[in-house]
Amino acid sequence: MSLLDNILSQVAGNATVAGLAGRVGLTPQQVEMALAALGKAHQEPGDTVSQASRQTGLPQDKLGQILGHLGGEGALGPLAGMLEQHGAGGLMGSLGKFL
Repeated sequence: MSLLDNILSQVAGNATVAGLAGRVGLTPQQVEMALAALGKAHQEPGDTVSQASRQTGLPQDKLGQILGHLGGEGALGPLAGMLEQHGAGGLMGSLGKFL
């Protein structure tokens, strides 16, 4: 299980990147990009989904679906915190080339 899958399972029940990808019709790589962008946008002022959409080029409705599967906007704070805590800055950094 990847670090991001482990973090997702703690934040959103039994969610995995592949599971979310299948539910929203995106690739696992797109979901990873989306999660990184949503986590980053959550910490900035403005609309989280529209900012993440601008950063990734992914449709707002897909990002909204991902957010819904995570449990809503409130789940992004713990997700971002867990990514930081587990040293996933490297994950966010590696995805940064897409953002």
